[in-house]
Amino acid sequence: MLLHVSSAQDPPSDEGPVTAGRNGATGPPEPDPPPERRPGAEARARTAGEPSRPADPTDPVGPDRPAAGPAEPAESAEPAGASRLAAELARLTVAVEREHERAAHREAVIDRLHEDVQTLRRGELQALFDPVRAVLYRLHDLTGRESRRWVDDPPDPGHAAALLAAVSEEIAEALARTGVERFATRPGDPFDPARHRPVSVETVEDPALDGTVVGVCADGFERAGRVVRKAEVRVGRPPSTGRDPAAGPAPLSRSNDRIR
Repeated sequence: MLLHVSSAQDPPSDEGPVTAGRNGATGPPEPDPPPERRPGAEARARTAGEPSRPADPTDPVGPDRPAAGPAEPAESAEPAGASRLAAELARLTVAVEREHERAAHREAVIDRLHEDVQTLRRGELQALFDPVRAVLYRLHDLTGRESRRWVDDPPDPGHAAALLAAVSEEIAEALARTGVERFATRPGDPFDPARHRPVSVETVEDPALDGTVVGVCADGFERAGRVVRKAEVRVGRPPSTGRDPAAGPAPLSRSNDRIR
């Protein structure tokens, strides 16, 4: 009874309410743990007057380390350099090909000019030989004609005809040295207006001789397969039924090389 009274008369304690401990024992409450601080809090506390910076997650030291600027990726720089190199190589290739084309064109022009010079030179030489050929033509005709006449009626016995024939051959050889060759024309050959020039028409009884050469008055000459002087010939024709046989054959114009 006395214990109950004494406990009721005790004043309340200033230590606060009594709580149960971890093991069920009563006692004063445990103090709260101190607040947990992040790394670098002390540094921010020391520099409270400076403006705060955002924390860089890649910074191994902390948010107080100044952040680096954005770096360009290396992959984007390499393709750009490769494309510039390819463009430069393409430009150089085009320039080299253009130079090759110009060089080939220059070579073609040089070759053409060389051929033109050679052609002009040959033409000048041929022009220089033309007067000589004209004289040789006349000499050839004269000696050939006299040699044929002396065969039937020699003015002098002996070797005059053979001598003139030899002179004619020498002149023909001189013409050949200038590039002009004598081509053969014989009686009985078909008349060719490209190689023969008719000087007269003779009446022939044989129909097979119609339109053939019955006599050669002057030889023809050619140069490199091209006729430079036609052979002067007499052409055979059968007698015309509408003409008087006593009148003889119709004359043939010397200005026309074809038989009409």
